[in-house]
Amino acid sequence: MSFSTESDLSGTIARLFVYPIKSCAGIEVREALLTETGLDLDRAWMVVDPQGQFITQRELPRMALIRPQLKTEEMVLRAPGMLALHVGIDVVEEPMTVTVWRDSVPAWDMGPVAAQWFTDFLGTPCRLVRFDPEVRRLSSMDWTGGVEAPNQFADGFPVLVASEASMDSLNERLAAAGHAPVGIERFRPNVVLAGVEAHDEDRVDQIRIDAEGGELQLVPVKPCARCPIPDIDPATAESTPAVGDTLRAYRQDKRLDGAITFGMNAIVRQGAGQMLRVGQRVAADLRFD
Repeated sequence: MSFSTESDLSGTIARLFVYPIKSCAGIEVREALLTETGLDLDRAWMVVDPQGQFITQRELPRMALIRPQLKTEEMVLRAPGMLALHVGIDVVEEPMTVTVWRDSVPAWDMGPVAAQWFTDFLGTPCRLVRFDPEVRRLSSMDWTGGVEAPNQFADGFPVLVASEASMDSLNERLAAAGHAPVGIERFRPNVVLAGVEAHDEDRVDQIRIDAEGGELQLVPVKPCARCPIPDIDPATAESTPAVGDTLRAYRQDKRLDGAITFGMNAIVRQGAGQMLRVGQRVAADLRFD
């Protein structure tokens, strides 16, 4: 069946990002395998304290400076002042139970060398863990409409969608207030759309993507509530309140009791096992709740 663009809006995939380690720097890619838990290897690892409690930039902004690189069989981690750490993608050491938000899930500890590397750089005892692919950690069915949508160590949903126009709108407001523009990397999206209006991603019922193997479908299910992380400059790990203050003036979302939102959490309805690529055509119909 040919891909139909007869929809309320159409555009393209402008950028794709994978975040192998929760709350560390992302990797911009030209293509990524879509799985039921999101982009392949997205949030497959996580940093935890010795008790297994997850750690993010909210507590340790320096995590933004840890930059992963994915190779065929290993992930290479670099950070200022540190020798590179090589982590086998399919190598784990000991089982460990970890906690991410309200979920306690079985995971795999990546061993003492990785633990020491993160402890040295972050200045607090911590360990690196790998999500157990045998485990199904489900997104909130209150938002998915009862659909089982697994994810790994993401905050709550498989894919985060944002648009270039939404970012442009924020930067126009920042400029008007005398602030420098910021990059969309601060918002940690997986899929960035071009050719749509600002915050159209908030208003669509499903996003259809023209892929070589057939149509992919992502369903936006929950606005992404924003914590202080977008205030952190990913290049320096320094935090200033300009982004959060600016968003507060126009992005309070009544669906989340007035929380500041930017981007939409989405689940994978169709197309797991196919490739997402920059430049693929996108179409969607507006939702009228």
